[in-house]
Amino acid sequence: MRVSRRAEQIAPSATLAVGSRAAEMRRGGVDVVSFGQGEPDFDTPEPVRNRAKQALDEGWTRYAQPSVGLPAAREAACEKLRRHGGLRYQPDQVLMTCGAKEAVYLALAAIINPGDEVLLPVPYWVSFPEQIALCGGVTVRIGGDESNDFKIRPAELAAAIMPATRALIFNSPSNPGGFTYSRDEVAALAAVLRDRDVLVIADEIYDRLTYGGAEFASFAAAGPEWPQRTLIVNATSKSHAMTGWRVGYVAGPKPWVDAMARIQSHTTSGPCTFNQLAVARALTEADDAVEPMRAEFERRARHLHARLTRLRDVTCVRPTGAFYCFPNVSRTYARLGVSDSVTFAERVLTDAHVALVPGAAFGSDAHVRLSFACAVDVIDKGLDRLERLLGRA
Repeated sequence: MRVSRRAEQIAPSATLAVGSRAAEMRRGGVDVVSFGQGEPDFDTPEPVRNRAKQALDEGWTRYAQPSVGLPAAREAACEKLRRHGGLRYQPDQVLMTCGAKEAVYLALAAIINPGDEVLLPVPYWVSFPEQIALCGGVTVRIGGDESNDFKIRPAELAAAIMPATRALIFNSPSNPGGFTYSRDEVAALAAVLRDRDVLVIADEIYDRLTYGGAEFASFAAAGPEWPQRTLIVNATSKSHAMTGWRVGYVAGPKPWVDAMARIQSHTTSGPCTFNQLAVARALTEADDAVEPMRAEFERRARHLHARLTRLRDVTCVRPTGAFYCFPNVSRTYARLGVSDSVTFAERVLTDAHVALVPGAAFGSDAHVRLSFACAVDVIDKGLDRLERLLGRA
């Protein structure tokens, strides 16, 4: 049965595939430790859950009016951006979406034409190049140097800009790299783009989860002109443990946001109504629930990094944000009899019953991704198994 060329060219999500394979093995009686999907293991804060229940009882079960998002949710997003980024947006510059993933896709669909180039630093989140392709764009990868914690330098960004360049996707803190750009580093990249006709899609979904003294810096805050050249994508999925609620938001110049809203009106019609009210509660009255989760993630980050760097032939950039480690395991390939990150992950899953995501899905075949959105005892169980397979340094 024939499918479209568009569908044929899109690879399935590697992170979801790893989770599915691990679940299948568990159903078969295998004890699998999974470091696959990036999903907090905490409960959604009680005030947020209560607001959703109350909204249901109040009858918030119909289409959202207006379809671009409930006023309470859009106002809460504006307040969050002001409080945590010093950025001032009006509610009509905000669009509520079905998760941050849809927000990125809508942004690309609204600003690029077939053949336009989109700059994408490596490593990158698995869905970025696939969404660029769905919109007819061309992905131009900029390799981040591991010695610089994978962060691209201004000269590397400048060299990648061509006449067809339309946009830069910028993700900090990074999934999968776990690194965070400083304010000065963001400003230096913004300076390269200042006189170029290049827009920025800033994926800031991990902005509240930084560690080791790292501070989040929004691209839109790089200078007075950048709020007019940046689309900020965010959600409460990671900061408030709300991955399954499927509500995100985007803030930016009104013409771009309006274009995204028109596309959304013919696809999803927007996120469900009562969940938007729960997100509004998360961004306002449940804001103090973030710090305990962030502190626990920081503890796990230190612990997982320390254990990974004790493995034989494994090196790892220290995570300063998000909840991922992205170790370089390429020096183990020869002695394990594997050739790349995919066969490495298969060997680890088969022999050690540990699920990792191959780095090839993120643009770097020398690495694998481990999520530390799991308890320390789970981390230790998985690392004990990896240590038995790989040995100690």
